[in-house]
Amino acid sequence: MNKKNYEIRLFPIFLVVAILFSVSLSAQTTGKLSGRVTDESGTPLVSANIIIEGTDLGAATDVDGYYSIINIRSGSYNIKFRYIGYQTKNIEGVRISADKTTQIDVQLNTEVIAGEEVTVTAQKPIVEFSQTSSVVSVSREEIKNLPVQGLNEIVNLKAGVIDGHFRGGRIGEVQYQVDGVTVNNPFNNSSTLELDRSLIEEVQVISGTFDAKYGQAMSGVVNAVLRTGGGKFEYSGEFYGGDYFTTDTERYPHTDKYKPFNIQNYQLTITGPFPIPQTTFFVSGRRYSSDGYFFGERRFVPTDTNNFEKRIFNPTGDGALVPMSTTREWSGQAKITNKSFGSVELSYQAIFNFAERSYYNHAFRFNPEGTKINKTTSIAHGLSLTHSINNEMFYKLNIRQNYFEYNDYKYKDLYDPRYIAAGEPKADANYEDGAIVQGVDLGRYKQKTNSIIIKNDWTWQATRIHMLEAGFEAQYSEITFGSPGFFITTTVDGKSILQPRQEYPRVPGIQNYYPQQFATYFQDRVELGDLVVRAGVRLEYFNAKSTIPSDLANPANSISGAPESIPKKTSAKYAFAPRLGLSFPLTASSSAYFSYGHFYQLPGLGLLYSNADYSLLDELQAGGISYGVMGNPDLNPEFTIQYECGYKNAISNILGAEISFFYKDIRDLLGVEFVSTYTAADYARFTNVDFGSVYGFTISLTQRNFGNLSTSLDFTLQYAEGNSSDPQETANRAASGKDPRPRTIPFSWDQRNTINGTIIYSQPDDYSISTIIKFGSGQPYTPEIGYGFNADLETNSGTKNSFFLVDLRAEKYFSFGPLQFSIFARVFNLFNNHFVNGFVFSSTGSPDYTLTPSSSRSQLYDPSRYYEPRRIEFGISFRSN
Repeated sequence: MNKKNYEIRLFPIFLVVAILFSVSLSAQTTGKLSGRVTDESGTPLVSANIIIEGTDLGAATDVDGYYSIINIRSGSYNIKFRYIGYQTKNIEGVRISADKTTQIDVQLNTEVIAGEEVTVTAQKPIVEFSQTSSVVSVSREEIKNLPVQGLNEIVNLKAGVIDGHFRGGRIGEVQYQVDGVTVNNPFNNSSTLELDRSLIEEVQVISGTFDAKYGQAMSGVVNAVLRTGGGKFEYSGEFYGGDYFTTDTERYPHTDKYKPFNIQNYQLTITGPFPIPQTTFFVSGRRYSSDGYFFGERRFVPTDTNNFEKRIFNPTGDGALVPMSTTREWSGQAKITNKSFGSVELSYQAIFNFAERSYYNHAFRFNPEGTKINKTTSIAHGLSLTHSINNEMFYKLNIRQNYFEYNDYKYKDLYDPRYIAAGEPKADANYEDGAIVQGVDLGRYKQKTNSIIIKNDWTWQATRIHMLEAGFEAQYSEITFGSPGFFITTTVDGKSILQPRQEYPRVPGIQNYYPQQFATYFQDRVELGDLVVRAGVRLEYFNAKSTIPSDLANPANSISGAPESIPKKTSAKYAFAPRLGLSFPLTASSSAYFSYGHFYQLPGLGLLYSNADYSLLDELQAGGISYGVMGNPDLNPEFTIQYECGYKNAISNILGAEISFFYKDIRDLLGVEFVSTYTAADYARFTNVDFGSVYGFTISLTQRNFGNLSTSLDFTLQYAEGNSSDPQETANRAASGKDPRPRTIPFSWDQRNTINGTIIYSQPDDYSISTIIKFGSGQPYTPEIGYGFNADLETNSGTKNSFFLVDLRAEKYFSFGPLQFSIFARVFNLFNNHFVNGFVFSSTGSPDYTLTPSSSRSQLYDPSRYYEPRRIEFGISFRSN
């Protein structure tokens, strides 16, 4: 049997095996409640009733007094414990988190008065002993008091997360999920959605090892559990306005006047019962606009005509100040849930983002209308079915479409006459340091991903100790990218004429690919008292559905006399990933944990497919032109082995501590190899050749309920090293005449010391004050001494300055009958820190000055090299009682 037939036959077998062994969970959105019910003497109460109010979930204790309830959606609940002849106990505000077991042991006292009830308020455990790795869950109640607005701001507060890098990994190594289903764009492995905090019920951030149910990630997982409709009609909303404000106009021109409506945000949420029986709905919408803090002067307009030979400039602009970093966005969520079919819950959900943005381009600062505008459309929607077969078993089926479209151009129509009227951008090096004074940006780019995802998860509480989890996920994507048309310059009668072209020889236009991905997993969660074991395996399949040359030494089949090279289909890729986690008690208030796992992830598929037409190498010659780095659709998954161990201790009822040590062995990272042809010519192409390692530790302290004060503090020491920070770094070094051979250097994001702190002082229903404090030691940069070839020193051998950031939020609450509302103020970057690991001049390591000012004048006057200035916002929120 040849390999092709083997792969064709293996894929359906793979699918059948996954379906047959799907005995698992939707734990990415639901949690578990368990514990024991006894009387005053510690004797177990058999068949005591446990009821979760507001739901149809409940359980009865077994002969040993134990109970467990699964399939509880993340949220805050009131739990009722009942037994004939004993007081009924109500525990209010019990927080259930996704993929966690909340344990509540209850002692019921003998009933003295008939119908006697006792009500207590639950307190969140200061330390979570059931977790076997670094997992943090942030609830909606915690989020509302912090100066954060979006999901990314919440995630970046967590230990080990630095500007999207999880524990030293590259960007794009994190799996983003909404309600347990991926929302990543396989083109670049980034999230397709931007979620506002008004939509979020809970955020789960896993920065260490993670269970077998999670795939296509090497460094971390972010799972956002969104809000859902309730049985009572409710509404809420928020409005705020603000602006960037600083007196440092040398670094931030035109930001010394505060305009309270330069930033505007309007948000409204309505939830409640739907007219159809047993049906609820949730609808939320948001409008956001910002003029940013970069401005240009409309001295010129794109259609101006200047005489560059005689240096005669003819500006016709009105000199107005024009915002050059604008955002206009609509976003929201709609969900409808039906429970009319007894044990079956059916829901449909849609989340959307529509955004239009412009990004500051310093070259166009006197011709701001010549810059491009990019538009993004993101829609994730689909059906979800949850069937509770009995109290011990349920399954969940998700069918989801993730649609993402990004367009970046000045005008949508390639033949728009305004392109020709303005022409290509033109500048004079001696006028305003080379500022563009006529024309428009002719760049055009489009990227679209349309993915269909089918995900089936089951849960079976097989025994009191064993909860079995399994499932499968299939994803089929249509990926489109490239330039939707080009402009070429031709000469007619001695004049240069700009002409649009839908296609152009030897330049790829719009390209389409149809990759397939499939995965299945099986896992056992063992909970024996305080001893927790999570063991599982994951099997993944990927097919790029493309071709590569059969003989890389004759890539275009153009070398006379060489062996024939024909297009060969890419091979299917498989990965087997074992995962193991263990948490065991040391004392009544402390535990230790250990976890280990293999983690695989395909690089962003844009790197596989871009520049992957090897027929363009038909004119390749030694010492000839460079064709850039060729794509490689036949890449293997990148691979990381992670180890983590830690210790948790509840020092007191209000103070908890955790220390975790981690190590990552990173292999098969995307890098560059050089291939020699039969004619001794070389070309570069992507392959799995780069490597790295990350190690360090995190110390976390959490303090709650000390009066009205809650605080948290975490410190991370991390060493992130490898042979290159960027997949193309090796090729760039070779092109500049440097030694391209592998060596170990710090990654560009290797921030050795990071501190995150939060302080919240809250008087419920009266007021709250909170702050976020961040400190980071500088990331590496490559210093240089002198000019020209080899002036720079070893890559990333210098260190940028450290930074310190403070954000504030203050809120005052009021109540008027059926309506509660508040007024609030937020300040981001309170002390107006202008540098946070951004651009620095290689000759000084500073963003403010260089040793070669004459050759760096444009950069010296470019405000975009600085961190965003102080932002001040004021707002009003309201909600129904």
